[in-house]
Amino acid sequence: MSIKDTIVIFDFGSQFTQLIARRIRELNIYSEIVNHSKIRKFKFNNNIKGIILSGGPSDVNKLESPKIGFNFFNLNIPILGICYGHQLISKKLGGKIKSSTKREFGFAKLIKHKKSLLIDNFFSNSKNNSVWMSHQDIVSAIPSGFERIAYTQHSKNAVIQNKKKRIYGIQFHPEVSHTKNGKILLKNFVLKICKAKKSWNLKIQKKLIIDSLKFSLKNQKIICGLSGGVDSAVTALLLKRAIGKNLICVFVDTGLLRKNEPESIINFFRKKSKLKLIHIDAKKIFYNQLKNVSDPERKRKIIGKLFIKIFEQNAKKIKNVNFLAQGTLYPDLIESKSQTGGGSSKIKSHHNVGGLPKKMKFKLIEPLKSFYKDEVRKLGKQLNLDPIILKRHPFPGPGLAIRIIGEVNKEKIKILQNADEIFMRELKKEKLYDKIWQAYAALLPHKTVGVMGDKRTYEFTCLLRAVVSEDGMTADFYKFTGDFLGKVSNQIVNSVPGINRVVYDITSKPPSTIEQE
Repeated sequence: MSIKDTIVIFDFGSQFTQLIARRIRELNIYSEIVNHSKIRKFKFNNNIKGIILSGGPSDVNKLESPKIGFNFFNLNIPILGICYGHQLISKKLGGKIKSSTKREFGFAKLIKHKKSLLIDNFFSNSKNNSVWMSHQDIVSAIPSGFERIAYTQHSKNAVIQNKKKRIYGIQFHPEVSHTKNGKILLKNFVLKICKAKKSWNLKIQKKLIIDSLKFSLKNQKIICGLSGGVDSAVTALLLKRAIGKNLICVFVDTGLLRKNEPESIINFFRKKSKLKLIHIDAKKIFYNQLKNVSDPERKRKIIGKLFIKIFEQNAKKIKNVNFLAQGTLYPDLIESKSQTGGGSSKIKSHHNVGGLPKKMKFKLIEPLKSFYKDEVRKLGKQLNLDPIILKRHPFPGPGLAIRIIGEVNKEKIKILQNADEIFMRELKKEKLYDKIWQAYAALLPHKTVGVMGDKRTYEFTCLLRAVVSEDGMTADFYKFTGDFLGKVSNQIVNSVPGINRVVYDITSKPPSTIEQE
């Protein structure tokens, strides 16, 4: 895929690195995240207009901490260091970093000291601004050639610059929404300092993807794993535009989908989207393989391997199929730690990334692996994807298997399907569904005592989860009214045998994930 102007983000393990990339893409500039370990071997070209060094959990003064070479600063490319990146720049160029007795975690008051293009309009005609900090170490002495631009009570060198070499360092995180006008600062760096031209446009990217697929696949047949969600649907429509009749969609009914979903998927994609669709009923296979399995990572691995096995078996019947397409997104790669790694830990294996077997007969086609969920929805709209699919909440590839905490069986699946159906129905009835990024019901592993009809019950607990988000990388729980939650709880307990208690998850991401496993 040809991109003109690019901002490269070297990831040092910050939980906010994905937000930096998102903020830059919002400016219609392409951003790419690269593992910090690849800095020395990274091939810089004329398309790269700026470099950002992310934050991270390491201590720059320790020998084992990630480093950068001195020649890195002679590339004549603007550089912005954030948090750890800020300290790394200072340390490498002769400044000093020390551990402060006063830590800064959360909001801090940033005070303007000197004018700079980086902070143009950042302070909103005031000398103070509220920023989000997350550090204990500070830049105690700045390198030669640098000057102080802004400071906080405990970080006297919170913003520094070498105007001549276009190297900047900031101790706070402009990418998070908690920093007031953080987007303005990033905009200043990308557009005013790097002078990057707006070349990241989804209409252009759509054409580039289709042209690339046409060129690489030519007249070859390809099967596409179709789940019914927006990611796989957009993938299928892109492939249809590129290769037409050579696309064969395969829908595997794992028995782990929502109530009545298999029927609606088959009907929609065969009749409305006119896709060549093969339906495979594999419920028994998945149930047998998941028997007595409680560990979430094992579930994901089992499901991922079974998918591939089933696809390979059916590809033999079709003949001459060497490619498998799937709707892998950028966040999937990040959470599975397969793309950049950074210094961050693996969160979970996605069945379509970390859950896949190492040896496959297929070559993977993942046209959406550079995109975030909101970008995929915009692509889907351009492809005239039906709003029913377009607005559907994200649904995990392993399905209800990861929303059933502990062992998965037919009984639990039925219980959860019925509870989830009630929750979704009420969300739509109250016109809340489209306001929420993702909502679902989960089944907790322990049973509790209840009383129904003057009789003792001993049944499962149902957990409800609903979050608002821009891209799924961070999320906050949705603040329902007590009346709404009470209504849903009452309906589930009264209508779903096997559940006698309902709870609501009010944890944000981070520290939790959106899904339970």
